[in-house]
Amino acid sequence: MSIPRLVARLSSQTLTLIREGEGARTYQISTAKNGAGEQMGSGCTPRGQHVIRAKIGARCPVGTVFVGRRATGEVYSSNFAGRFRGRDWVLTRILWLRGCEQGRNRLGEVDTMRRYIYIHGCPDVEPMGVPASHGCIRMRNADIVELFDLVELGTPVLIGE
Repeated sequence: MSIPRLVARLSSQTLTLIREGEGARTYQISTAKNGAGEQMGSGCTPRGQHVIRAKIGARCPVGTVFVGRRATGEVYSSNFAGRFRGRDWVLTRILWLRGCEQGRNRLGEVDTMRRYIYIHGCPDVEPMGVPASHGCIRMRNADIVELFDLVELGTPVLIGE
């Protein structure tokens, strides 16, 4: 039995869960509006081999608002969002990524984990299938709940063009 893995494709804005060598599930995603890149402060989505370093938000309600990887006790709604215009919402679940390639996406000014790059939920009104994030991989809330339950810590994640 092979270890499940995730493959994010920037060109198609999709994330595929691969099991037993086959695509088990494919989700529409939204990656960085600024495109691909690894540099700290770039607002880009880092490429290369990663792993899931932490799973945050198990059993939280759908729409739970996270700030600094901590649930605030609030649940997203359009009325709530109106008070915080322009916020980059991190909702529902977080899969925090760690780069595996020293000098490319790990350590120094290219460290994915220190850049706080996640796979996470976002408001369902946000577009999927188009680059719009600040560097993270955004997913629909129902999709991140499903994916969160299908992956484990250490699951490999390849982010490519």
